[in-house]
Amino acid sequence: MSQPGLPHPLLVVAGPTCSGKSALALAVARAIGGEIVNCDSLQIYRGLDIGTAKTPPAERAGVPHHLFDLLEPWEVFSAGTYAGLARQTLFEIRSRGRVPVVAGGTGFYLRALIEGLAEAPPRDEALRARLLERERRRKGSLHRILRRLDPATAASIHPNDVQKTVRALEICLRARQPASRLFEQGRKPLQGFRALKLGLRPPRQHLTERIHERTRRMFEAGLLDEVRGLLERGVPKDAKAFESIGYKEALACLEGALSLPEAIERAAIATRQYAKRQMTWFRKDPGIHWLNGFGDDPKIEAEALNLVRRFLAEFPSVNRT
Repeated sequence: MSQPGLPHPLLVVAGPTCSGKSALALAVARAIGGEIVNCDSLQIYRGLDIGTAKTPPAERAGVPHHLFDLLEPWEVFSAGTYAGLARQTLFEIRSRGRVPVVAGGTGFYLRALIEGLAEAPPRDEALRARLLERERRRKGSLHRILRRLDPATAASIHPNDVQKTVRALEICLRARQPASRLFEQGRKPLQGFRALKLGLRPPRQHLTERIHERTRRMFEAGLLDEVRGLLERGVPKDAKAFESIGYKEALACLEGALSLPEAIERAAIATRQYAKRQMTWFRKDPGIHWLNGFGDDPKIEAEALNLVRRFLAEFPSVNRT
């Protein structure tokens, strides 16, 4: 166990979707006796397994996994709420003398966890209703407004993610300043930890190929049945989960709006675009040590473990068994 007052090691595995983050995080956690903490905004939902590439419990090799399957698919979850829960989890892992391994591709969640977020204005249901009505009448109008009011925040939100767009606009309008500026003020960085951040950066063409292959395999593995099962247990079609890549296309396929090949192709294209946005986000972080390959490549795993062991050597009192 680390000594009180001294920083505790924190490992982060970040990068674009389909780059092998889960595989590398699991390999690292197994090697050092670490515990994995989810940093993926969709893997927190119960029942979203195939479409989020969630590591099945049987394949977790006995490594503790935290902040998975927390919510029902219709529940709303914020970066601030995530940061609070994740910080609590990090300190619990620290109390056991273990090393937390934060893994995921949701850059805003990772920033909230490590750098903190300023307190945002509370929800204003009347304002939200007006914004949603405007979006209903003019699809895409809210994201266009956000781009004018707060270009930095708009760049981190997909135009189709209406809930995040509404929340960002709500903050801008109620705080009378861009949400990005508000979040820069009054942050409370994570205390008591020192992080080694590893970023996966596979060649773009190879990543594109893997994205298309994994998307095809998700549908073959039963993504349509997973969505059908969610609907049968009462998850509404307008649930947050069904706005996400893969689930949106699968739902459209079940409703007859898309053929299966069309759903697969659209999901793959959307995933590729999402991966590009993730890399744009992570490249802005000067603290990331980049690994030029996939996380399930033995050479990349060896490189990562070498960096991790050198980093942990600076914390001799930490339990790594």
